[in-house]
Amino acid sequence: MTTATSAGYPPTEPLTQLTSPPPWKQTFASLQVRNFRIFAVSNLIAMTALWMQRIAQDWLVLELSGSVTAVGITVALQFAPMLLFGLVGGVIVDRYPKRTLLMLCQSVAVLTSAALAALVLTERVEVWHIYVAALVLGFVTVVDNPARQSFTGEMVGPFHLRNAISVNSSTFQLGALVGPALSGALLVAVGAGWSFAINALACAFVVVSLGRLRTSELFRTPSMPRARGQLRAGIRYVSSKPAILYTIIIMGFLAVFGQNLPVILSAYAKDEFGVGAAGYGLFNTVVAVGALAGALLSTRRRGFSLRAIVVTALCYSLVQTASGLMPTEETLAVALVAVGLAWLLFITAANSLVQLSSNTGVRGRVMALYVLVLLGGQSIGGPAMGFVVEHLGAPAGMLIAGGVPFVAVSVIAVVLARRGLLARH
Repeated sequence: MTTATSAGYPPTEPLTQLTSPPPWKQTFASLQVRNFRIFAVSNLIAMTALWMQRIAQDWLVLELSGSVTAVGITVALQFAPMLLFGLVGGVIVDRYPKRTLLMLCQSVAVLTSAALAALVLTERVEVWHIYVAALVLGFVTVVDNPARQSFTGEMVGPFHLRNAISVNSSTFQLGALVGPALSGALLVAVGAGWSFAINALACAFVVVSLGRLRTSELFRTPSMPRARGQLRAGIRYVSSKPAILYTIIIMGFLAVFGQNLPVILSAYAKDEFGVGAAGYGLFNTVVAVGALAGALLSTRRRGFSLRAIVVTALCYSLVQTASGLMPTEETLAVALVAVGLAWLLFITAANSLVQLSSNTGVRGRVMALYVLVLLGGQSIGGPAMGFVVEHLGAPAGMLIAGGVPFVAVSVIAVVLARRGLLARH
């Protein structure tokens, strides 16, 4: 995992394995860095508003079309650009200043969300308007997400990177905890339009916050010069590092099948239990409760390995399968807390292992491939799970969402064990 590769990059540093969990007072150690502290605050606001928009968007599509499949199509449009152009986004991130790219991306998000808010508030919105907005924001994600992942290392440096990744996950999940609840309340009180307007304001706040960062305190990585074959070089690099390659493969199965909860939960709220928009927001909130707990627990990890990736992926698949057997909305809500917890333990381990195993000169392309699989997988799985749920029901969809990844990860675990790659390193 630490040898030089055929791509010509110097070896990465060995991953530090702690003998005991870090002290509780170091749970948020990376926030001592001023730039990252400003970024984390703006990120929390942005994630809360983004989840408000996502919940409002999915429910609005369901109201306008009456089709769960239409919700799946919206998810697909939001993630399809990453599937098609994600690696190109990685080349852009390695080539240009990441702070500048983030400011441009968030500016486009401001305009898109503001336009959608205006259409909804004036009661002129149609389903195709939401499709277009989802597609535009999908193209924003192509650059924004790998830039955001890579920029974390530039703000905190290698010493605090592992902690900063966990803090980022915590802020994302705190936003996912608060956002759906606020969005559900707004949907019941005044409709979906104000959720889009709030997201536009939040994106504008992120642009201002990025402008306040002290560039002299960044741990800058050299920009990659233009050259032929840079996409292929990034793919060769990933294929030469088992820790990265198998982590991304496992994540792909979970992304395609397991990470389509908005589609499944909208059907639970509308058809299975009849709890409406407020219930849909509540289901997403309890997932976020578990996820926030998982993100905080991840700061206590002593290290990362492929074994941890396999174990957490199997746990996540099992609890999601069990969720499909829950007979009432109360028991489902309890199971969804476990789903959120298991997912965050997996995704923080995966993110940390991939980032810390990557050379800084190719990290943008590596993280682009990582995000491509994570979000692109959801673009494939969204319409498919929408079709399954519409014809077989939400419980069947949940069983498939957990069962298929469990079988796939079990097979991968056998392969890794036979190759001696599941030993603790």
